[in-house]
Amino acid sequence: MAAGLAALSAGAVFALPAQAHVKWFAPYIVDAAPQPISTTLTNPWFWTGIGLVLAFFLATLAVERMTLGRAVQTGLDKISAPLWSRSDDFMRASIGAYFVAIFAVGGIYLTPDLKTDSELISWAQLLIAACVFSRRTMPIAAAGIITLWVVALREYDFFHLLDYLALGVGVSAYLLMASSNDEKWRARRFLALRWGIAIALMWSSLEKFAYPDWFYPLVEEKPFLTFGMPRDVFIPMAGVAEFTLGFGLLWTPLVRRLSAVALLVIFFTAVYPFGRIDLVGHALIMAALFLVAADPCREAKAAAAKMPNSLPLRQPGHGAGRTCRRPPGARERLLGTSWGILRS
Repeated sequence: MAAGLAALSAGAVFALPAQAHVKWFAPYIVDAAPQPISTTLTNPWFWTGIGLVLAFFLATLAVERMTLGRAVQTGLDKISAPLWSRSDDFMRASIGAYFVAIFAVGGIYLTPDLKTDSELISWAQLLIAACVFSRRTMPIAAAGIITLWVVALREYDFFHLLDYLALGVGVSAYLLMASSNDEKWRARRFLALRWGIAIALMWSSLEKFAYPDWFYPLVEEKPFLTFGMPRDVFIPMAGVAEFTLGFGLLWTPLVRRLSAVALLVIFFTAVYPFGRIDLVGHALIMAALFLVAADPCREAKAAAAKMPNSLPLRQPGHGAGRTCRRPPGARERLLGTSWGILRS
């Protein structure tokens, strides 16, 4: 428990301003020359951050194999059961609310820094919001998200839009898989969403190594973000924390759940200094992180339950959006062996 809480608190301490997207709050030059990779690899604070995070993650992995780790997982299951039982409803409602919010803001494509003068783009986002509540129209919403990203290429360069590619693809893949009649595809919908968020966070962290000067105005304007650490010490360690917490979403069940909780603490804490723009801009990531933290599955693969055509009222006895396979017991193994002998 101590190791898990240490990992959570370390991430919250080191990565607070990392989650305030620099392109929303500070000047930047996308076509500027990146810092040489050797500068990062020879930075002792970069390796200090790597060492700390590695120690916390290995400690959490050790705890996960113990009775205490299983008890922590069971506790998380009980706390998050109401959310997980309506996981698809929650995610679809979150996607719809997000696109309604950016429609209301107006003048943006998908996130606060992608500005546009086209009113058609705003109305297209309202259409996307309307399409997420039925399985028949969810593929339209998925296509709309990808289309908006492609249309934005007319005004923004490819490198800039890479910040939002993984998240857009992850959300679109979730919508497509959730609307599929093929159980094998539907079972992977949350996996695709989790991978999209993880890659988006890891990619975003690389800016702190390649363009640390982008963050200087932000740190100078809000010096409390560094907790008294020098900016050239804090920025690389924040980059390490953001990358490893994103990577942690792809690890074992306890590591990814604690990583998701740590990231949620960071995102919510960042709302106070950065305001509504930060909350709206990260809303989809935060919604997905809630589901990663709530996921009770103990295995990498899981089967999905059937999803209704539209958002239903909760029915008694209906469980989560998917269930984990139980490892075969002695009886199943005996039956399997007997069947093999008979076939031979």
